[in-house]
Amino acid sequence: MARTFFGSFTQQEAIPAEAVAAVLDVLRTGRLHRYNLAEGEVGEVAALEAEYRDWQGSAYCLAVTSGGQALQIAMRAAGVTPGTVVLTNGFTLAPVPGAIVAVGGQPLLVEIDENLRLDLDDLTARIDESGARFLLLSHMRGHLCDMDRLMDICDRAGVTVIEDCAHTMGARWNGKRSGNFGKAACFSTQTYKHMNSGEGGFLTTDDPDLAARATILSGSYMLYGRHGAGPDAAAFARARSEMPNCSARMDAVRAALLRPQLAGLDRNIDRWNARYRIVERALQGDNQIATIDRPAAETFVGSSIQFRLPGFSSEQCLALLRTAADLGVELKWFGRDEAAGFTSSHRNWHYIPRQSLPRTDRILATLFDMRLPLTFSEADCETVGSLIRQSVREVS
Repeated sequence: MARTFFGSFTQQEAIPAEAVAAVLDVLRTGRLHRYNLAEGEVGEVAALEAEYRDWQGSAYCLAVTSGGQALQIAMRAAGVTPGTVVLTNGFTLAPVPGAIVAVGGQPLLVEIDENLRLDLDDLTARIDESGARFLLLSHMRGHLCDMDRLMDICDRAGVTVIEDCAHTMGARWNGKRSGNFGKAACFSTQTYKHMNSGEGGFLTTDDPDLAARATILSGSYMLYGRHGAGPDAAAFARARSEMPNCSARMDAVRAALLRPQLAGLDRNIDRWNARYRIVERALQGDNQIATIDRPAAETFVGSSIQFRLPGFSSEQCLALLRTAADLGVELKWFGRDEAAGFTSSHRNWHYIPRQSLPRTDRILATLFDMRLPLTFSEADCETVGSLIRQSVREVS
């Protein structure tokens, strides 16, 4: 079969010229550490924290080395200790349960529904059964559940919510930004997320005490006065002696890379969503393909797209991967028995106790996933959507 698409599903856009220039300016000074500042200098990291705080609409923002570190720091700062049960999605990526285990917590997985969102009825049942008081909510692949109902459930039960917004930077529910619902939110700036610094992340919160604890955990060396979006000194009175230093500070180079990207993020969200809608329309033209419902209350960021093939067997799903690949389309499938690349399921996380998630397993068995990099043109997206439909027809 002749390959008909030659785009790369992992190639990101080039770093903006102004970001390259900003990085060179930092390199010329030699002051790469966030606290190594000249007299009167704000520094790139502190400036980025203030700018992201304002863009997000939160009270405080902390820049860290990765989204995974943001998750760990947020949980520890919120009170998760060794042995604490932490609820999270049955469908997420390995760093989420990994972060829970890394801080000594015990992950308790919650079922999802056909639209890949947390099953709120199952969440209610698992809170009641377990007595868990923490939820690390993964907005997996950019799908927001009914955040109003979720927060009502958790507030009534006294459950602290920490939002994993690695895939929802810029998304909203009923006009409110993803990340502004729970006690804290965690974001990633890893290459395949919505801003690219290789690795990096943010923690945002409106709670000054949590922000202070998180800052000390990130490794402030008591230099919290040099942060651009932190609480005042009074909030650090207890945190400064109670929280260990985990050395997870963002450096000036990564901050310089990100500040110009943040300025262009809203425009890029529009570009992603235009591409998403093109592929979605193409997939909706085949009644074998089940696309993911997008509620009217959700404003999403379509940097990837998911679809299900409920009538396919495992053999047909594997055949679809091969057929699409022959045409140049790189799909991921969550139904494999073993982890492959960036794709895994709860069955592959042997560092947590095996858990029964029959509904989630049924959904993942025919769930496909595809990146939509901004290096694709809208015409490319029309081609890709058509090739997926062609592949489905050939396999079925």
